[in-house]
Amino acid sequence: QIEAGLLVNEIGNTYAGSSLIGLTAILDVASPGDRVLLVSYGSGAGSDAISLRVTAGLLERQQQAPMTRDYIARRVEIDYATYVRFTRKLNK
Repeated sequence: QIEAGLLVNEIGNTYAGSSLIGLTAILDVASPGDRVLLVSYGSGAGSDAISLRVTAGLLERQQQAPMTRDYIARRVEIDYATYVRFTRKLNK
């Protein structure tokens, strides 16, 4: 039941974004009537849990955007030097 939302092995740890990226992947394959429990956790002392029930309105929305795994599949991996150049972490 949770496999669709577990993306860390594919995209690494996105920290605060991981719960929401997992939610988008779950909603890509969810059906009306499904229950979804989204739980965030972190290195702080807090955590949040949100319970959702999927409605028929999701079916229309699923057709309006690429699936999360489609976004992941089209990524282009870059080396560290390129990352540094893109993020301007080094001064010339």
